[in-house]
Amino acid sequence: MDTQLDIVFAALGDATRRRILSMLLEDDMAVTDVAEPFDISLAAISKHLAVLTSAGLISQEKHGRVKWCKLEPDALRDASVWMKSFGQMDSIDLDAFERFLDQEMGDKPNA
Repeated sequence: MDTQLDIVFAALGDATRRRILSMLLEDDMAVTDVAEPFDISLAAISKHLAVLTSAGLISQEKHGRVKWCKLEPDALRDASVWMKSFGQMDSIDLDAFERFLDQEMGDKPNA
């Protein structure tokens, strides 16, 4: 479990990836739609998506020629349990997590 936690926290450690997760909280998105608000290449976005996929935070599925991304919120469960073991945090409330991500992304320029 420690290795998987390391992967999840490393994935969450990047502002671009956190913003992508925030976007996917609303709905599944095509890779090109995920890339649209960022001022980085599609290849760079694909690398971020690969990290999120490896961490189990999102899944990607191809429909025809379009690759779709879907949030996998259950992947945060082990991280939530680990944080809860400190007695300082409640389990992750996805609505609160979304508000947190929106606040974080609102204070920072596009990555």
